[in-house]
Formats: sequence, C-alpha cells, structure tokens
Amino acid sequence: MNTKNASLDMIKKTARTHLRNLQAVSPEVRSCALISFDGLLIASFFAEGVNGDRFSAMCASLLALSTQAAKEVGRGQLRQIILDGEHGPVLLIRAGMVGVLMVAANSSTNLGKLILDTRSTATDLGAMHLQAVE
Repeated sequence: MNTKNASLDMIKKTARTHLRNLQAVSPEVRSCALISFDGLLIASFFAEGVNGDRFSAMCASLLALSTQAAKEVGRGQLRQIILDGEHGPVLLIRAGMVGVLMVAANSSTNLGKLILDTRSTATDLGAMHLQAVE
C-alpha cells in the first residue's frame, strides 16, 4: 500500500470515529456523512434506504450552488446550509479543506444544539486535513 492510500484510509477511519462521536452526543442524528467538495463519499452512517453516492453528489451540488448564491448577494463565504424538512433538519457545514459535513436529524431535535455539535465535529474533521498534510 502506498503512502497516499494509507493516508486516505487513515482519514476515512478517523472521519468515521468523528461521525460516531457526533451520533453519540446527538442521538437524534439519523444520518451523517463527510463528503468531498466534488461529491465523493469519504465516510458515512446513513439511515436505511439512503443511496449514499447519489446523496453525496446532491450535497456537493447544493453546496456549490449555495456558495455562488451567497457570493452573488454579498454574504461572504458560505458557512452552513440548513434545510428544514417535514421530518427534521438537514445541515451542511464546511469541514475545512476536507469537504462538507452533512447531518440529518429527527424533527424533535434541538436545532441550536445540533448546529453547535455539528460545527464542532466539522472543525475536528477539517483539522484532519492539516494533520494529514504535516
């Protein structure tokens, strides 16, 4: 196994640990994933019936479009996207240079706590890239 593959495997393993920790502190999380900016699934825990590859591609597209929309109206760099669905929220939060963290939760979730927990995890995931580069 070459160094690049070993590094990628370590990032995936570490990302899965962070996602499990997020689910532990926020048990209302139904699905969560770390997705690259080009739509590739890095690590995930999806609810049954979710097509991870298709969903990852949609999240990357949504992030790209939302980033451009925020720039168009002078809102600066996009930090997060909150989708409010009938069955609960979906959050997309940048994870540094690694990608985007997606979290889908139950409708009974405390949105403020979910945002804080998700931001914290996104920060930790973003730091992985810096450690992998060093």
